[in-house]
Amino acid sequence: MKKIASSYIINPILLLSFTAAFVLTATAQNYYPADIGNTWVLESVDGEEQSTYTLEGPEIIDGEERILLKIRTEELSTGDSDTDRYFLTVGDEAIKLHSTILEFKIISAIVTADFPTPVTFFPLQLELGDEWEIAVDVEAKLEIGLATSGRSVTNFKVVGFEDVITPAGTFQNCAKVQLNVHFTAGGFLNYESNTHQWFAPDIGPVQFDNNDDLIFGLVSSNLLTVPTEPDTTEEDVTPEPASEEDPVPESPAEEDVTTPEPPAEEDIVPEQPVEEDVMPEPMPYDINEDGVVNILDLTFVASRFGESDSDADVTGDGTVNILDLVLIAQNLSN
Repeated sequence: MKKIASSYIINPILLLSFTAAFVLTATAQNYYPADIGNTWVLESVDGEEQSTYTLEGPEIIDGEERILLKIRTEELSTGDSDTDRYFLTVGDEAIKLHSTILEFKIISAIVTADFPTPVTFFPLQLELGDEWEIAVDVEAKLEIGLATSGRSVTNFKVVGFEDVITPAGTFQNCAKVQLNVHFTAGGFLNYESNTHQWFAPDIGPVQFDNNDDLIFGLVSSNLLTVPTEPDTTEEDVTPEPASEEDPVPESPAEEDVTTPEPPAEEDIVPEQPVEEDVMPEPMPYDINEDGVVNILDLTFVASRFGESDSDADVTGDGTVNILDLVLIAQNLSN
């Protein structure tokens, strides 16, 4: 069911020198809140699969506390599922990975790995171009009783910041992280994948794609704030009955009702035409249409450098290039 890279929760931009003066970072924002009890549920756009991430614990391993990240991927139609486990600690700058236990249905195996020196699982803050790697020797135990060793290397890179629309809502300034995975085991398995994850500031994972380019979007999380409506009781909306002492107004007699005569033609005032609201012209170079040309527009165009994305192709010459970046930079709002 699961492709090897699809369940990782963390499962070329060219900028010339003139753009160095612009800040393309998202400082002081936590892109992966790692408090125990946090939960994220993501569902595939076709409604057939669901991935649930939970942070549990702490668990005591070798006399030290570890946070357990569990990722459960399920086929909703059959109930088939597998669960991956990551044992973590949280530092001031990054979440550290100590060991993993992964279920791979694709090869019917349990794959384990230990890190004598903890490695960066995920930086708490992200900047465009950030890169890190998880490389480890693994042990694979197949259901047929065979045990073998292997090697797993995962490279991560922050390739852009985007707005993401999910069933749970729209999230702005999400970090897009590219994952390249190379997994080998026993000389009979050589696997590579290229997937992406999107993380919203102070929310965490809100979207990912798997090896089949199937998109999973966030449907629920305890980190989402839901506005509550004030309680309304019946006595608040039901009018009180009139008392017997209240006088009841008499209906006018029929003879008192008179029909007004229609106004003379000279008394009729023609209706004045209603002026239609005129929408303001969109601001040039406001790519994300938020009413101001700012660093978000520059970031959006830069993240699509070399592509043919019409939304970022300011000059309309068919390619997102340095001319588009220059135009945005020259028109930044003060």
